Amino acid sequence: MKRDESPLPMTDSKSMGAADFYFAINATFRFILDRAGLDGLRRYWTELGTSYFAPVSERWKTGGLKAVADYWLAFYAAEPGAEVDIQSHENSVILKVKTCPAIKHLRENGRPIVPCFCQHCYFISEAMARPVGMTVRIAGGNGACQQSFHWSTETLPPQDLAAIQEATC
Repeated sequence: MKRDESPLPMTDSKSMGAADFYFAINATFRFILDRAGLDGLRRYWTELGTSYFAPVSERWKTGGLKAVADYWLAFYAAEPGAEVDIQSHENSVILKVKTCPAIKHLRENGRPIVPCFCQHCYFISEAMARPVGMTVRIAGGNGACQQSFHWSTETLPPQDLAAIQEATC
């Protein structure tokens, strides 16, 4: 598949799913949390979603919910140990994450997980979805969750961050 055909933002030719990357993001989250606090970490996640994932947002803008589903199908196919069911509906895309590959890998290797780890999915995805006119809602966490992507025009309550469980070892 040519780079411009892939729904993923990576430009290198190696597989995305290098599981040791999970060690690096967990350590990065901990580092930022320790130095900038929870608000600083959330700003970091939002900036990551806004800047690094801008090419994905552009594809979502032109491709709509099909592009959202295609991105997540490709993303989780590249992640070792992921078990995810992706459902496309007329007005939403629902990800049922049965096994989060990051949490699984961190646990299997005895790494202490940053408790707010699962919130990164909300802050990054919301920043990706916002410029497209979409929003995301997440429930669950700690290794299994449901993420739903909707058009912002739908009447949805704000994300309740308490609905995103803290990660534990």
